[in-house]
Amino acid sequence: MSAARTETLKRKAVEITRYMERENVSEQRQDSLLGQEAFTRALRLERRRSERSGRPFLLILLDGGSLLATNGTGSVRAGLATLLLAQSRDTDVVGWYQNNAIMAILCTEICDPPETAVEVVYSRITEAISRQLLPQQAEKIRISAHVYPEGESGSDGPGNLTLYPDIQHRVAEKKVSHSVKRAIDIVGSLMALVLLSPVFAAIALAIKLTSQGPVLFRQRRIGHYARPFTFLKFRSMYVNNDSRIHQEYVSRFIAGNRHSQHADANGNKVFKITNDPRVTPVGRFLRRTSLDEFPQLINVLLGDMSLVGPRPPVPYEVEKYDIWHRRRLFEAKPGITGLWQVNGRSRLSFDEMVRLDLEYVEKSSLLLDFEILLRTPRAVLSGDGAY
Repeated sequence: MSAARTETLKRKAVEITRYMERENVSEQRQDSLLGQEAFTRALRLERRRSERSGRPFLLILLDGGSLLATNGTGSVRAGLATLLLAQSRDTDVVGWYQNNAIMAILCTEICDPPETAVEVVYSRITEAISRQLLPQQAEKIRISAHVYPEGESGSDGPGNLTLYPDIQHRVAEKKVSHSVKRAIDIVGSLMALVLLSPVFAAIALAIKLTSQGPVLFRQRRIGHYARPFTFLKFRSMYVNNDSRIHQEYVSRFIAGNRHSQHADANGNKVFKITNDPRVTPVGRFLRRTSLDEFPQLINVLLGDMSLVGPRPPVPYEVEKYDIWHRRRLFEAKPGITGLWQVNGRSRLSFDEMVRLDLEYVEKSSLLLDFEILLRTPRAVLSGDGAY
């Protein structure tokens, strides 16, 4: 064998060895990515950390679809894995947001304002992809940025479900129980609307005879996944009243201000406006007996609410929420009654109310719903905490 031929074979052997080493490193880097389940847990824990610290975090998704599938191009999977790991900090988390389809990097505790971090990380990853992949491959990668808490970056609304994959997975796992709960809501609300129709007619007549204005009060409320809907109640106030009274009170109430406490006729501490000048005489009775809540059965029938769940807040209330308060918007569909209503209602502080809502989510079951529904009539008839 000639010396030239020998030298050529040696060079090829070196090239093959280097290629295998690169591929081995790439495979090792790819293996170090967290799987979907582990990454989802890490994202959930980071939300909890953000709730306590108040520091935002950034989630970057690289959606490659079939390009990242197990039967796709292995070099693309390995290249993107290497790229994300190279661009991440020691405190960041890199993994599969969706196995074999969407890779992700979780950038913890980013700078404030978040827009700066979004711009820097997004452009850095985009440039790295253009260098790492062929043009026809790079254009198939869809990159998106999501900041938690939602709305801080100005790009995401308050209901960005991308940041809550664990909740979506839990809903999928409990599909049967959620379907049964929805069936109970439909049957229960329909039966109640039929049986209570004479009561509805009597209340409507009383409202019309005693004050000017519509029978039903319509208000924009924030429902499940922070989606707005039209909330219905029997009108208990005079028309054209000033909502600033309630807005100012809500701000103090959520902040835990002691001035949001009032005393009822028996001297008990109450977290509600007890002598609201906007309320009509008939409205006062309706509120005391919770009869003003009956039209929400229509909301249940429409699917905006459930018979059991957290109370739906008004938009200006949500604006005052701490980060952890927002969990009550995502964890369950709002309801007519819940743990808060059967455990003191307006005698509880706002934080206590939210904790009861989150406790309901943790213990959520059809049996618990039936227990709350059975306890509700007693809470209504006693008038405890109703004003």
